[in-house]
Amino acid sequence: MPGRALLARHPLAVAGAVLTTVSAVVFIALVIAVSFGLFQHPYAGLVVFVVIPAFFVLGLLLIPLGMWLEGRRLRHHPDATREWPVVDLREPATRRTALAIIALTAVNIVIILLAGKGAVHYMDSPAFCGQACHLPMHPQFTAWQAAPHSEVTCTQCHVGEGAKALVRAKLAGTRQLYHVITNQIPKPIPGVADMRPALETCGNCHWPGRDLGDIIRVKREYADDDANSETATILQMFVGGPGRPTSSGRAIHWHADPDVRIEFVSTDHERQKIPYVRLTRKDGTVKEYKAEGATDEEIAKGERRVMDCIDCHNVPAHRIAPTAEQAVDAAIADGSISRNLPFVRRESVRLVKSDYSTQEQGLEEIEKGVRGFYNGQGGVDDASLARTIAAVKNVYRRNVFPSMKVTFGVYPDNLGHIDSPGCVRCHDGRAASDGSKINDDCEYCHKQIERPSGGRP
Repeated sequence: MPGRALLARHPLAVAGAVLTTVSAVVFIALVIAVSFGLFQHPYAGLVVFVVIPAFFVLGLLLIPLGMWLEGRRLRHHPDATREWPVVDLREPATRRTALAIIALTAVNIVIILLAGKGAVHYMDSPAFCGQACHLPMHPQFTAWQAAPHSEVTCTQCHVGEGAKALVRAKLAGTRQLYHVITNQIPKPIPGVADMRPALETCGNCHWPGRDLGDIIRVKREYADDDANSETATILQMFVGGPGRPTSSGRAIHWHADPDVRIEFVSTDHERQKIPYVRLTRKDGTVKEYKAEGATDEEIAKGERRVMDCIDCHNVPAHRIAPTAEQAVDAAIADGSISRNLPFVRRESVRLVKSDYSTQEQGLEEIEKGVRGFYNGQGGVDDASLARTIAAVKNVYRRNVFPSMKVTFGVYPDNLGHIDSPGCVRCHDGRAASDGSKINDDCEYCHKQIERPSGGRP
């Protein structure tokens, strides 16, 4: 049988050796560069930890394939022999070759392990989820950056710990990648994800048994008049905690009490239509509540689920504002949009609610619209106007994504019941067989407090 050196002369084996060597050198150099922060682009990790290692592995596969092809060619040659190679470790050259093969194999294994670890780590990063392969998730990624949970990575909630969670997430990711490649992406991306129980995700930071007592919430709204008149609604929220009622004797967080089990059936993907609720208390007593007009057939076909924190807190990490009015009011309340500009609330809402074919066009039209409205008006402060334009554009940039058909209100927010059903999905006065009802009185969960006279509360 011809020697290994002779077999390695096949062009495919030579190409594999060159490809493996070059990709190994490039990989090591780029890993060092990435560790020093020389590459910040979201695609850098994809290239370093996925593309280059793929070429490295391809080169490794080409080497034995080329040697096999060369051996097959020589076996059909009249001078070819079928003798087994003799490995004589007494020969210095043989020992050097064996040591070189062992060393190179060890280096190759280390490179593959580093590449695999880096690829998994990078594909779990928010940059990958929101910018590299998951471009359809751009709306969620943008909203996440401005949310209170911006320090929490996507995978901490959407994947979780353990091998089972990782395998499940990667299988789902493979399916999503297929949808991206075949352009079968739903627009907008569905708002309800198949999440693990909240105690396994949110529970790592949030203690569900905490007693929050009464919480005061102030909601500021502005009129469309020239003074952008403010109205403040002050609510005393009876939040409490599991087994810890508030001053009213009730607690919103009673729903999280481990001594009760609440199940419900939803008949739509966004879990906004809930025709059936089942309550099981600690003593084993059960009550079933059906919405008016709900049929057993409809309930049987729906999705049955144990109530979880995320059934109310359904958009904690990447919230799209329910309405343009709310988004603009919030920007006025925090001072981003100058309230001193006449009719600024009316004009801001009008501009961010208008239809534009692309986000870039929308941003351009918003700037032209705001400047055009105040152009020539006396008493307009240039600094306030520039700050306001930036803030109005930011409201639009964070909430409207024409390419994915995402805009205000496309994702229901279940905290409340003004812009989407929220609490009223269940708290609609429906009755159980014994005549008891799910309370639908607004002041069951909160009480409106009269605004103090004069000034902002």
